[in-house]
Amino acid sequence: MKKYLLWKLLLNIVPVIAVTILVVWLAIDNLAATYFMNLMENYSIEPHDSNRMFIEAVHRYLLWAAVVAMILALLLSYLMTKRVLRPLLQMTRISKELASGNFANRVEVVSRDEVGQLGAAFNQMANSLEQLEQLRKNMVTDVAHELRTPLTNLRGYLEGLSDAVVPPSIETFRMLESEILRLVNLVDDLQQLAKAESAQAFLQRSNLQIDTLVKQLLSLFELRLHAKKIETKVSIDPPELTLSADPDKLLQALRNLLENALRYTPEQGKITISAHRNNNMINISIINTGAEIAAADLPYIFERFFRVDRSRSRDHGGAGIGLSIVKQLVEAHGGQVGADSRDGTTKIWLRFPA
Repeated sequence: MKKYLLWKLLLNIVPVIAVTILVVWLAIDNLAATYFMNLMENYSIEPHDSNRMFIEAVHRYLLWAAVVAMILALLLSYLMTKRVLRPLLQMTRISKELASGNFANRVEVVSRDEVGQLGAAFNQMANSLEQLEQLRKNMVTDVAHELRTPLTNLRGYLEGLSDAVVPPSIETFRMLESEILRLVNLVDDLQQLAKAESAQAFLQRSNLQIDTLVKQLLSLFELRLHAKKIETKVSIDPPELTLSADPDKLLQALRNLLENALRYTPEQGKITISAHRNNNMINISIINTGAEIAAADLPYIFERFFRVDRSRSRDHGGAGIGLSIVKQLVEAHGGQVGADSRDGTTKIWLRFPA
């Protein structure tokens, strides 16, 4: 790029300057010289020698002016072109580094013109690629950890049973069963996520009354909510608000959200489920009291295997797939999902086209 584009841009100036000089040259030969000879004749002065001297002097100064103009134009064009090409050359170099897995470098944006906007867009793309790569690494690590923990426990107990170190008691078999169930639940979550990603092709929409759906949802969690003494509040405006959606998939999304809210709401906390219509959109939100989510973590809570607190136990924090399933199911309905956390509450909102 530097070898070809730079010289192409510079050489484009040469014909312009050459044509300009040629036009001025011909204008002097055909116009200025004629006017000069008419002037000499009017004053009875021998015009031929004076005309020749005049033409030679003009041509000489015109050549010097052309050389200076050419040098100045090339110098300014070179500096301007170098400034324009610098971010393009940086993008070429950095794109090769991105392809090799190095996401550290960014393009230096020094202007707000089209090239500067291109550099800013390139940096944004590099940031996204770096975040996706980090999430991919985290996902591989988390999947390995999710599988390693129960498999290690199973191996230890089975080796203990085969060596007669661990007695074959009911408690031992229950422990083995719980570890196997953990693996089964992880596989089920992954299957649900795969189905959610292809949910758009299998939606069976119907007009659902949100009030009825929320009552059905709360009935599923009634005992667990009562056990933690959690206060629940439902606000639906208007009460007969309806939504065109797949009942099973929408209920699954809301169930995952309420499961997540219940998990992180402390005892005697509060969970609020609200729904209302705003212009051509229907908003549904679930708000729970408890520890806030850091602002830096909010953009990633719907990514696979992402945990706000990576040191949290798996029994409490889950596998980090539930919210990913919610996102896929909501987007399959043409909706959006987001989160907000402040003032001791966390809000997960869903937005569907009305």
